[in-house]
Amino acid sequence: MDWQDGASGTLTAGGKTLECQCFGPSPAEASTIVLLHEGLGCLALWRDFPQRLAEATGKGVFVWSRAGYGKSDPADLPRPLDYMTREAVEVLPGLLETIGFRSGVLMGHSDGATIAAIYAGSIEDHRVRGLILMAPHFFTEEMGLAEIAQARVAFETGDLREKMMKYHDDPDNTFRGWNDAWLHPEFAKWDVSEVIDYLRIPTLAIQGRDDQYGTLAQIEEIETRSYAPVDTLILDGCRHAPHAEQPEAVLAAVAEFLTRLDRIEAAEVEAA
Repeated sequence: MDWQDGASGTLTAGGKTLECQCFGPSPAEASTIVLLHEGLGCLALWRDFPQRLAEATGKGVFVWSRAGYGKSDPADLPRPLDYMTREAVEVLPGLLETIGFRSGVLMGHSDGATIAAIYAGSIEDHRVRGLILMAPHFFTEEMGLAEIAQARVAFETGDLREKMMKYHDDPDNTFRGWNDAWLHPEFAKWDVSEVIDYLRIPTLAIQGRDDQYGTLAQIEEIETRSYAPVDTLILDGCRHAPHAEQPEAVLAAVAEFLTRLDRIEAAEVEAA
């Protein structure tokens, strides 16, 4: 991939053509932050956050739309109920190879945070030095499922579909791929929290105290089960999208977290 600051294009991973964009230095010049979007997100919906993240940290930032989102190829429907695990172990490895990933962190929001955690807990990849998880979910909660059910009503009878058309080439594929999986009767039993037991890298967990899709039990699960250090940032007056609702606080916390990771890296090299 020809990495140029601000350049956009496409790549192929998991048999799909995916839109992508990169900011800041290339993987050959600095460590890389790989952004993974939420269940109804895409590249465009990160807005200016990737560029601001690159500027605040001095790292490269790579962002893309998964299959079924934005201008990427549609997803194959219906999505399997373990679609986040499949994304982590079947698509993400190839994508990291394609962009020339050498060292860095995975930073995900909502579904993207879960995918990042599954990758780190399932695949031994020493290039991934840390995780930044915003509003992750490891198990279902009744309040979150109720909110997702309300989203279905908004899509079918309200203006949600029209709003999504601004960002997704196929809003029906986008919405159904996410909503139908989460509201499937069997999905109520979905639980991937076991992956936390296998994390061996530091994690920064961020969540809004008023998150409508998940309680702080999701963050407590990481704190309780991870063998590696876990930092938390709980934001008052914030719902499900910390990077959009309180970007300054998120950028400051991420920059501090990455600075400490750099110090750890430097100490390890010196000791060696």
